[in-house]
Amino acid sequence: MQGDLKKGIKDTGTFAKNPLTWILAGLLLLTSLFGIALFISISLGGVNQFDSGMSREGADGTAQVSAKVMRYEALVRKYAKEYGISDYVGLIMALIQQETGGRQLDVMQASESVGLPPGTITDPEYSIQIGVKYFAEMMKQAKGDIPLALQGYNLGNGFIAYALERGGYSKDVTIEFSKMMAAKIGWNRYGDVNYVEHVLRYYNPENGSVMVKGDGTQSFDVEEVHSTMKQFLGQPYVWGGRTPAAGGFDCSGLLEYAFAQVGVDLSGTAQSQYDKTIAVPEDQVKAGDLVFFSTYKSGAPHVGMYVDEGKFINANSSNGVTYSSVEEWKGLYPFLGFRRIP
Repeated sequence: MQGDLKKGIKDTGTFAKNPLTWILAGLLLLTSLFGIALFISISLGGVNQFDSGMSREGADGTAQVSAKVMRYEALVRKYAKEYGISDYVGLIMALIQQETGGRQLDVMQASESVGLPPGTITDPEYSIQIGVKYFAEMMKQAKGDIPLALQGYNLGNGFIAYALERGGYSKDVTIEFSKMMAAKIGWNRYGDVNYVEHVLRYYNPENGSVMVKGDGTQSFDVEEVHSTMKQFLGQPYVWGGRTPAAGGFDCSGLLEYAFAQVGVDLSGTAQSQYDKTIAVPEDQVKAGDLVFFSTYKSGAPHVGMYVDEGKFINANSSNGVTYSSVEEWKGLYPFLGFRRIP
């Protein structure tokens, strides 16, 4: 053994005297480091991990969730960015609403995805980190197919390969897989075959895609006001809510806050905002005009801002901050018309 050790020392000395050997060793080291870095990048899910062949259909939507779920939005955004799925924050929030409603420490029911018994994780941030990473993996395997990725999150990633071999996601394929796994494990039931519908009832895939272009004739920057309102999509309706600190807005509070950011004073109730504006014929309405309805009482208790194509953005007690259809609301409440800020 001692002779072997000495031989090793001798060989090392010969190695050190050869410059070419050092150069080759350096190149090998750099190559290894690059490979390790690439592996880590892929494992962590960098921002470009879905660039190849992944659909973005349904991205940028918003969720209608409880205040208990909304308190985790910052953490969801943090880890969604880390794992390359920032466009799906709303969808993840809807998933959390279905999983726990924000009422359990294992917020995303992520324990099982790392081989632990259900509810083992007791750190909400760690649950979100693991859950978002796992959902990112599901989205990658599903190539951005939201129903397939969601059902994979619920049934395990084996479902995605199973479904793809049978033409993709469908309810029939989901039921087949669930029955197969239940029989294999000896359970009465495996997973939630209605999981996709259960999550998507909290999710609006269209909210994030609404674009507003001002024509320059309004007395304020329409796009800037809309941009301010848009960042609060999905937040709950809060009676008397007039700033983000309230955790949500009421209808007039949303407009008061957004317009204040461009120096326009719309302080007060919806009725006050009605009184501060001037009527506009419906055939002359344009983005940035306000729209009023008589909802729970006479006068003008509800207001929103028209954004084009028959939609207006508003905070309402049913869906929180969202986009609504003018025509649909006309069928529900007395329509008081469009009005313009002078």
